[in-house]
Amino acid sequence: MAIKDVLLSLASYPDRTPDASIDRTLAIAAELGCRTTALTFEAEFDFVRSSGAFTRMVVDLREMAREESIKSGTNAKALLARFQEAAKRFGVDHDTVLARSSAFTLPDALIEHAKLHDMTVIPLQDSYGVEQWHAETTIFGSGRPVLVLPGPVGFKPGPLLNSVVVAWDFGAPAARALGEAMPLLEKAAKVHVVTVRGEKHIASKHAHREMAKHLQAHGVEAEFRDIDAAGRSAAAAIDSFLTGVDASLLVMGAYGHSRLREFVLGGATRSMLDAPPVPVFLSH
Repeated sequence: MAIKDVLLSLASYPDRTPDASIDRTLAIAAELGCRTTALTFEAEFDFVRSSGAFTRMVVDLREMAREESIKSGTNAKALLARFQEAAKRFGVDHDTVLARSSAFTLPDALIEHAKLHDMTVIPLQDSYGVEQWHAETTIFGSGRPVLVLPGPVGFKPGPLLNSVVVAWDFGAPAARALGEAMPLLEKAAKVHVVTVRGEKHIASKHAHREMAKHLQAHGVEAEFRDIDAAGRSAAAAIDSFLTGVDASLLVMGAYGHSRLREFVLGGATRSMLDAPPVPVFLSH
């Protein structure tokens, strides 16, 4: 299935998504030829139900919550205005959605929107923020792939599909990511499939030649590489490989599970979400 309908998640709080990330997403949308819907929330801070005399003496929490909600709403409206201006400039078919949600249940609201799009794009800030939390919940809760973009400082310009790397460990999440990313691989200038050996046990009954046949059926010619972890984590080994092939996109399966709504992620998944070296296409 082609990727035709993309959702862009724009953070309105505590910091708004940078303008550069909006432009980068729309450049990707123009490259893929897909419709893009920008979604942002006016976050409501309803954690204070009542305020006693002592609370009012210390700090007016109700007023603080009101001010933060206003800040989020102001940012949300500015983000959508900026998105609409940029979408027209990039010539991208687009739409906008302004929703309201409690700040504490916002990821759940994002999941419901993500379920109805082919892919959700989540731009990160240059430092760790709420976007990683939103990405985790969307990856594991929506059943749809997520494209995580590095912050503006670490984001190098250029086409998304110039040099695509598929992290392949023969597992089910990797297979799902491969299938969902196939429309991107079919358009890529170069495709590299990399398997990290020596970091964990990899059990497979099929060699790379079987995967090559599958890719060729889709018109995709790929280069295959096995790399030795050599005492490094899988994430570190992949990161080094990405640099060596001047990668523009990483495709990988997201490993992890939810336990009492707290996500326990695999090491490589966590590393790539915390500080992605390139845009990362993640699927679970």
